[in-house]
Amino acid sequence: MKTEKELLRFLKQGDKEYLSNITIDCVIFGYHERQLKILLGSWKGLNGLGLPGGFIKKNEPISQAALRILKEKTGLDDVYLEQFHVFGDTPYRVNNNAIHPSIAKSWLSGRTISVGYYALVEFSKVTLEPDILIDRYEWHDVEGLPPLLFDHNDTIKTALHHLRINLYHKPIGYTLLEKKFTLPEILFLYETLLKRKLDRRNFPRKLVSLGLIKDTKEVRKIGQHRSPKLYSFDKKNYDRALKEGIVWAI
Repeated sequence: MKTEKELLRFLKQGDKEYLSNITIDCVIFGYHERQLKILLGSWKGLNGLGLPGGFIKKNEPISQAALRILKEKTGLDDVYLEQFHVFGDTPYRVNNNAIHPSIAKSWLSGRTISVGYYALVEFSKVTLEPDILIDRYEWHDVEGLPPLLFDHNDTIKTALHHLRINLYHKPIGYTLLEKKFTLPEILFLYETLLKRKLDRRNFPRKLVSLGLIKDTKEVRKIGQHRSPKLYSFDKKNYDRALKEGIVWAI
């Protein structure tokens, strides 16, 4: 939705296309300058920041709705995306009247259930697309987030918990790094995600021995005496590990 006219049409007739009282909230993580970032939007009329999200079309699989919403917000579709929780304990989670005066009498009023998805995206490839409900999007460090709208602080906390658990079972990271990276760079990524130090020698060796990353036979020229090797994910082995899962001691 880009215009006020589109918003009014959505408020009046949206229930013909979308399911009522169920939404998707997207916790979109990026990695930049050794910091884990999260994408937040400034909601019009609410004087605060919140997560991107959207509605599920009738006869649309929930996972497809999440992919569609993610692409609408970031321009990306080749990302790691996972459902992690359903939020519905708050009887009336959103003060809809603050978004638009007509909303209290629309199909959007009443208790809203939210399906939470988290996505891992390459920071530099994101194209931010504000809409009629969002003034702007901005990246924030995960550490030290301000109080957010609705129950979104709890949503992010839950997403981080599930992300860190998944790190022990899935080779998450493919969509957070650039296509080619050094061993220290992937080490720093996992240390940032886990919030702890890892064995600098053994951790990269595990990734290589599992076949998850491979030597590109290229180097990055930093200086006269520094040319670290460049690695990339082995897409075939990576996809198989995502599908079948792995158990490894990080």
